[in-house]
Amino acid sequence: MDVGATGEFGLIERLAALAGRPAPGLVVGIGDDAAVWRAGDAFVVATTDTMVAGVHFLPGLHPWRDLGWKAMAVNVSDVAAMGGVPEFALVTLALPPDTPLAAVEELYLGLDECARAYGVTVAGGDVVRARELAITVALLGRAQTDDEGRPLLLRRDGARPGQALAVSGTLGDAAAGLELLRAGTREGPLVAAHLRPRPPLALGQQAARMGVPCAIDISDGLLQDLGHVCRLSGVGAVVRAGDLPLSHELRRAFPDRALALACSGGEDYQLLLAGPREALERLSVDADVPLTLVGETTAGEGVQVVDEEGRPLQLPTSGWDHLRRT
Repeated sequence: MDVGATGEFGLIERLAALAGRPAPGLVVGIGDDAAVWRAGDAFVVATTDTMVAGVHFLPGLHPWRDLGWKAMAVNVSDVAAMGGVPEFALVTLALPPDTPLAAVEELYLGLDECARAYGVTVAGGDVVRARELAITVALLGRAQTDDEGRPLLLRRDGARPGQALAVSGTLGDAAAGLELLRAGTREGPLVAAHLRPRPPLALGQQAARMGVPCAIDISDGLLQDLGHVCRLSGVGAVVRAGDLPLSHELRRAFPDRALALACSGGEDYQLLLAGPREALERLSVDADVPLTLVGETTAGEGVQVVDEEGRPLQLPTSGWDHLRRT
């Protein structure tokens, strides 16, 4: 068996079994959007993501400055999904020697632009030679705490049966933007959604302060990411297709595929939240981004999408997997 047969998430489970042992001070280990551990009276939130040429971006199609923005934003999204506060980043560049200097400078300008927008300082990193260009960002921050010093965290395993599900922003725009980019479109809101995701950091922090127990960032597709929540929390879920927030631009550009792109397209970097309905309704009133209730958790297993009459719809539940063969 090779890693293409296990897939990304099967491999993570195997590696966690080998190295993911408990340790003093470790609050959240392998399997969530970020790791969390105690450092004195504080709680560190840490995550890392890598973007590789030809896998996560297409040289010649993705502008360098937008690439830098996105490399930072995908990490901010992980911290948002924990309800944390991002602070410092380490950036590793793997570069072919013939990479234009101006391109690398543009990349860093975009990376710094995103860092400033979210209150992050680039504190260091590394530069190495490689055959393909890759950017790795390791982002460190802190968890918010309550009056007794306990961490206020959103977790993938925090959902319980009978809770409401809510998503921020609109879904499917980034996947649609990638298709348009490949087809030659260089501008517009859908392309911008793909090139410059804007994770709802303040929403995640507010949800943690309000005691919402569960969240995940929508990076691999709504249904696949919701499936992770269900598996780790031991619940099922029902999603109402008619309540999913789809932008007018998505419906206009892909009228026959808008729902499928919203469910499985990925790279939205919005938040999926699970918690008491009353709490999510209050959060939707005060949030700085749109928050839409789209379904409920159940005592069963798996994820089901239903129409207005409650009838199951057949939609692909698999999203992005770095390793699984298609």
